[in-house]
Amino acid sequence: MKKVFINSLLLLLICLLFSQCANRGTPSGGDKDIAPPIITQSIPENYSTNFNATEIKIFFDEYIKIKDLRKQLIVSPPMDPEAQITPLGSASKYITIQIFDTLQPNTTYAFNFGESIVDNNESNPYPYFRYVFSTGTYIDSLKINGVIEDALNDKPDNFVSVMLYEMDSTFSDSIVYKKKPNYITNTLDSTAQFQLDNLKAGDYFLVALKDNNTNFTFEQKEDKIGFKENIITVPSDSSYNVRLFKEIFDFKATRPSLVSGNKIAFGYEGDYKNMNIQIISDVPKDFQYSIIKDSKSDSLHYFFTPDMKRDSLVFKVSNHSYTDTLTVRLKTLEKDSLTISAVNQSTLKLTEDFVLTANIPFAHINESKINIIDKDSVNINFTKSYESLNNNYRFKFDKQEESSYKVQLLPNALKDLFGRTNDTLNYNLRTKAVSDYGNLRLTIDNAAYPLIVQLVTPKGKVKDEKYTTKPEPLDFVHIDAAKYLIRVIYDENQNRIYDTGNYLKKTQPERVSYYPSVLDIRKGWDYVENFILK
Repeated sequence: MKKVFINSLLLLLICLLFSQCANRGTPSGGDKDIAPPIITQSIPENYSTNFNATEIKIFFDEYIKIKDLRKQLIVSPPMDPEAQITPLGSASKYITIQIFDTLQPNTTYAFNFGESIVDNNESNPYPYFRYVFSTGTYIDSLKINGVIEDALNDKPDNFVSVMLYEMDSTFSDSIVYKKKPNYITNTLDSTAQFQLDNLKAGDYFLVALKDNNTNFTFEQKEDKIGFKENIITVPSDSSYNVRLFKEIFDFKATRPSLVSGNKIAFGYEGDYKNMNIQIISDVPKDFQYSIIKDSKSDSLHYFFTPDMKRDSLVFKVSNHSYTDTLTVRLKTLEKDSLTISAVNQSTLKLTEDFVLTANIPFAHINESKINIIDKDSVNINFTKSYESLNNNYRFKFDKQEESSYKVQLLPNALKDLFGRTNDTLNYNLRTKAVSDYGNLRLTIDNAAYPLIVQLVTPKGKVKDEKYTTKPEPLDFVHIDAAKYLIRVIYDENQNRIYDTGNYLKKTQPERVSYYPSVLDIRKGWDYVENFILK
């Protein structure tokens, strides 16, 4: 019995020892908190009528924080000055809203917090909280909804503001530039759908903005815009689709300046293709000039010769209905050195031209000093063409797959506007095997011609383009292996380019359709796709 007692005591001590060891360490803390905070009280109460307070307090059952308030918060109608919401950047069990604006009579206001209110520990959001009140005797309860689309891209921007302007005696087309709307909401960052709530009955003008400055007014340089041509009548059972587009800037020439010897930079806003620069000052009989587009900025570079010893030159700049007279002060500056470079990489597709450009306008080419040689040291015949605005020489020649070529320019092959020429230049090129590319044959049904059909990357870069005026197979050949989208532009005015919209002219952008699937083009594969337009 004594032995049994001793053994039992030892067993008990061992169990106690293991129990103490097991209890050492960090407690698990239980399940992760995924519950959002809960509102316990609002002063004044949410959905109050006859509201006349200047301060609102909203209490929660736990500590909360406010994040991304500038992006998430929408106050409808907008207040001026804006309401102040605290605390920002620190934890609290309540939110304070201080109102400084003189509130409109008989108007329903809504603070839409989106997902900006989160608990302090796990950042669980209180989803889409709205604080609503009315300065009148009832809360307006009508609503409309719809979807935002991008006119050109396959996906719309996030945080798009959707706004209603009341069609009263103060309404004019310029109101979107000057005045905040009567009602506003946004699409946040997870959906292209919108809903405007707590509306009163009436007629409205519906506008959408990608409002980059968050000032609820349209700024052509910064914002995308979309609008419905017809007036919206509330109440309404309709759902509204709004296409967002970027306008082409209204043309304006900025003050030109001499940036190096005999080189003047003419900055511009808007469409430069019809920009005309005409010198008004008296110039010598041997005066010559050339204009090329700057590849990195919105500028045209005006080069001239010979040197002129005078204080200034006067120009007339015009573009359609725009005309301005501009003066350039002259001073002694060094001319830029001639730099010639290849636009292409070292690998050429079989259908691709070799392109040379330079920082000074080309004035002459001597083809006898240019040789294109294949891997067997055989000279290849070529043809050339010149694009003046881009200052590009394009060289077209027959190429074989999996071959190498050398383009050699001997001294004096190219001459610039100032009479300077090149030294010896050598460019080594190669072509891949046809099997290194994919091919696509596309047929289109239910089409209204003409169409611009583009192969674009998921980021919207155009890799290839076809123009078609009739039902016919469209072949995209030698495509680099990658993922692509098919974009079809309805070329309504038959000018062979995509035309965006214009708010003041009340023109919508040309219609665009995307093939419903992403194409995963692989090396050596031939694809046949049928696109049924709707």
